[in-house]
Amino acid sequence: MQLDDATQVDIDTVSEQLGRQARGVVGIAARDSAGIPAVVATAPRLEDGTPFPTFYYLTHPEAVKAASRLEAEGKMVEYNELLASDESVAEAYRAAHASYVADRDQVAEVPEVQGVSAGGMPTRVKCLHALIGHALAAGPGVNPIGDLAIRDSGLVL
Repeated sequence: MQLDDATQVDIDTVSEQLGRQARGVVGIAARDSAGIPAVVATAPRLEDGTPFPTFYYLTHPEAVKAASRLEAEGKMVEYNELLASDESVAEAYRAAHASYVADRDQVAEVPEVQGVSAGGMPTRVKCLHALIGHALAAGPGVNPIGDLAIRDSGLVL
């Protein structure tokens, strides 16, 4: 896992992208081609003590729109069918879950979310925002469903 330090400009940008103050940002996990934050890494426990399992949080407006569009088109059904029918994809998805949890545990281990990742991993597809965020942060070949969602959305950052 490689994270860029989040500058105040990054935090301000992410807050603007989200339409609220960014919380618990421990680094920038992915940027677009212009250097704008696309994915933040979020502390597994927020400042108020709340456990927060979503380590990689998608913030870039174009990426958020792309994920929302795919979800509205029903792509999650297709991806769930793929997981059920292709053991190699299912195995890679389980490995993506383990990678996600290991990355988060490097920042802090939080018993309430131990072994929990995001997006439905390791057995189903629940949230393409989380899976695209993980795929952008981890790079191609780590999260097969996130990679498919990026491809199918035509997202280029």
